Amino acid sequence: MDALELVRLNLLSPMVLAFALGIVATLVRSDLRVPDALYAALSIYLLFAIGLKGGVALAATPPSQLWLPALATLAAGSLIPLWTYALARRVGRWSVADAAALAAHYGSVSVVTFVAAQAFLDRAGVPYEGFMATLVALLEVPAILVALVIARRAMRATALPGSDAGAGAGEGMGAVLREVLAGRSIVLLVGGLLIGAATGAQGAERVAPFFEAPFEGALTIFLLEMGLVTARRLGELRRAGAFLLGFGLAAPLVHGVLGAALGILVGLSPGGATVFAAMLASASYIAATAAVRLALPEANPGRYLTASLAVTFPFNLVVGIPLFARVAQALAGGA
Repeated sequence: MDALELVRLNLLSPMVLAFALGIVATLVRSDLRVPDALYAALSIYLLFAIGLKGGVALAATPPSQLWLPALATLAAGSLIPLWTYALARRVGRWSVADAAALAAHYGSVSVVTFVAAQAFLDRAGVPYEGFMATLVALLEVPAILVALVIARRAMRATALPGSDAGAGAGEGMGAVLREVLAGRSIVLLVGGLLIGAATGAQGAERVAPFFEAPFEGALTIFLLEMGLVTARRLGELRRAGAFLLGFGLAAPLVHGVLGAALGILVGLSPGGATVFAAMLASASYIAATAAVRLALPEANPGRYLTASLAVTFPFNLVVGIPLFARVAQALAGGA
């Protein structure tokens, strides 16, 4: 499948068009709203369905096929925050708290981007490894912890003797870890994985009418809401500065290409490498945001949330995913 066909397939999907509708609705000041209760229900449904499907595939996956992709996932989640923090500090001239917050978000993962990548490959008829949801769960946590440790060390190093500066960052790391691990996304993903692995294909068949056929419809409504949310943050780009916009576009491109190459290197199929690329290219706006608000309350949400949600998320949804699919095909020799 050539590059133009991949782009067309992505842009004309109901999910991407629903996202665009949400943006347009906000820009024309429509009163369209997705009720909070429905948004919460869709989040629960999507996360649990992803975990359940991944758990069924995990049960049938030999450990020899999983350990290398898992190791690559942990390495990427630990290293991406390091250069993200360095760029924000040295190029963007951001504060320690703002740079660490950005690092936490970009080293972690957007589950919605992950799901969108899988839906794109399903429409294109491209197979991918079923255990990818396991890698999502592994990628969620390391970056957040690495970024908070960086902030803790930097703030303590610059604090004056006898000063309280830096006491807040990283303080109560146990509380931060509990916040991340007990958060909705991790509980539903890991819980779904365990249930799917325990019940296997037979158990999944019993709930398939609820968790398989309606999945893309639920994702379409969820992305409509994401379009509404994204459009409400577009105005903040004018105040955010050139670095935020440039980083928000460059980071997913670099991380996505790196993810595609790394995925092929560790033995993933072109489809699996595409999903892995989308994972590394994405930026969290749920788990990372909750942890940052707890551990780095002085960080400016107008920076890290605008970058992840108003710049990187739309880029990946519209351009990044088909681009990463093409790169993965080329690296696997399918060009």
